[in-house]
Amino acid sequence: MTDTSATQQGSKQAADKNAIRPFHVDVPEAELTDLRRRIVATRLPERETVTDFSQGVPLATVQKLARYWATEYDWRKVEARLNAVPNFITEIDGLDIHFIHVRSKHEDALPVIVTHGWPGSVIEQIKIIEPLTNPTAHGGSAADAFHVVIPSIPGYGFSGKPTTTGWDAARIARALFAFVPTRRIVPTTSTRITASITAYSAMSWPSSSFHRFRGRLLIILLSQTKFG
Repeated sequence: MTDTSATQQGSKQAADKNAIRPFHVDVPEAELTDLRRRIVATRLPERETVTDFSQGVPLATVQKLARYWATEYDWRKVEARLNAVPNFITEIDGLDIHFIHVRSKHEDALPVIVTHGWPGSVIEQIKIIEPLTNPTAHGGSAADAFHVVIPSIPGYGFSGKPTTTGWDAARIARALFAFVPTRRIVPTTSTRITASITAYSAMSWPSSSFHRFRGRLLIILLSQTKFG
C-alpha cells in the first residue's frame, strides 16, 4: 500500500467515524420480557417499622412502582414517540453520541442544545420540541423559533458508555459542543446535574451570555451548528 493510498484510506475511515448516521429505536421483545421477569422476581425487604420515610422508601411504594414497570408501562408507546422524531448517532471524542435533531420550519431559528438531567433521558424533552420548533402554533412568533438538538449525554440512553475515566462535566461539555464549529455559540439548556455541563460550556465560549427563556437557563450562541 502506498503512502498516498494509506492516507486516503485513513481519511475515509475518519470521515466515516465522523458521519452523522440515522438511528432507529427497536428494543428486542426478548429484552423487554426478561426485564419484566427480573422485576417480578425481585426479592423485596420486609416492611418498615415506621409510617414515614425515615427508614427509606416504604415497601408499599416500591411494590407499587415494581407493579407499574412490570405490568403497566408501555415501552412500545414510548419507542414510537422516540421514532416519530429524527434520531441520529455520530462519534465525538471517540464515543458514539446519540441525539435528536429537529429543524424548525422558520429558517432564521436559533439552534438550541437541550441537555437532560440525572436520572433522566431525552424522553423527558420530547414534549418541548414542538413548541420550540413551531412557536407560531403555540401563541408565539417566528422570532421565538429554535432548531432543537437533544443529545443523550455519554453513558446514558443510546449514547456510548465511556470505557475509561475522565468523562467529567468539562469533557462532556467539550464533546457536546463539538457540534459547534466556531466560538460563536448556539443556545443550550440544562437541568440539575447538567447545569455543570452548561457552565463549562459557557467558560469554553466566554463571549456567550446567559438568558432566561420560559424558566429554563439558556446560553445564547449565535452561529450555525454542525447541523446547519
